[in-house]
Amino acid sequence: MLNGDGAPQGGILPSQAIERLIADGAIALDRPAAPDQIQPASLDLRLGAVVHRVRASFLPGAGRTVSERLVDFRLHTIDLSEGAVLETGCVYIAPLMESLALPDDVAAATNPKSSTGRLDVFTRVITDGARAFDQVAPGYRGPLFAEISPRTFPVLVRAGSRLSQLRLRRGEARLSDADLVALQDRERLVDDDAADVQGGVAVTVDLKGDGEGLVGWRGKRHTGVVDVDAPGAHAVEDFWEPIRAGRSGLVLDPGQFYILASREAVQVPPDHAAEMTPFDPLVGEFRVHYAGFFDPGFGHAEARGAGARAVLEVRSHEVPFILEHGQTVGRLVYERMLERPRALYGELGASNYQGQKLKLSKHFRLP
Repeated sequence: MLNGDGAPQGGILPSQAIERLIADGAIALDRPAAPDQIQPASLDLRLGAVVHRVRASFLPGAGRTVSERLVDFRLHTIDLSEGAVLETGCVYIAPLMESLALPDDVAAATNPKSSTGRLDVFTRVITDGARAFDQVAPGYRGPLFAEISPRTFPVLVRAGSRLSQLRLRRGEARLSDADLVALQDRERLVDDDAADVQGGVAVTVDLKGDGEGLVGWRGKRHTGVVDVDAPGAHAVEDFWEPIRAGRSGLVLDPGQFYILASREAVQVPPDHAAEMTPFDPLVGEFRVHYAGFFDPGFGHAEARGAGARAVLEVRSHEVPFILEHGQTVGRLVYERMLERPRALYGELGASNYQGQKLKLSKHFRLP
């Protein structure tokens, strides 16, 4: 495919291209891939046999490996073969089962999985020689490591647990604002006739809620442990308190974690992928959406997802901040796919959040 200048057009690699990279050895797996590990536009990453408790977060820097830096910062090593609890407020580094030998024209980025973000588990991927988190340089050859720091709930993990995901791209895939406006007119990326398109499509927060006035959930402190591999195993009331609609917005308290939803229904066309970008701190002292990847077909009628909302994982920074209904809280950046994935997000059996409204992670069951 060519762009308007006649040059090859880049894009995100779909599931079938990820399968080819695995077959060619560009992605190496310590264990065979799990049945649902390859998503329409991403690959889930699995924890390896151990996790290291470390003194602090770190980046190895140019010319240094993560393993070398672990010698300096490791406090102790924990075996994950039978599972282990990762405590809140601690930082851990885990080797992953996947390693890379990427082609020179393929780069990658990583993000927490949706369920990981909704548990407030802060997770970033590190490569050898890295000067930035969650970025994998074109042609990178080497291991992958996950930095893990539970913020609200202690979590039970084991070898094979999936907290992060990898997205691969060849060339420049991001749509310009002009492309986004045209795509919004054609596909209605958000159901807003006056959509704000500037460096992405603006997403605003819903603080009016459903018919019963529920607008979100606030994580409780001093809870039990969440097993990250146990869907539906935990009672909502043991971990969360409901937030009802108020007349003067929602006050975000520092140190508290909130699950909210977008006012707009969002969709990702089958030949595109999207990512929620960090919000500009100059217009609000809060961070939204740790888990940023939206796969092709999310919220799209073709994949039985019409009307899906973006779920927002929200934390205030150093001071309380009042969030108002309809306030911009993030922007969706869209990228082209190199080709349409074999199956869209909503067509996969493991698509837990297709057609969602306000929804907690898959680990919790309502009364």
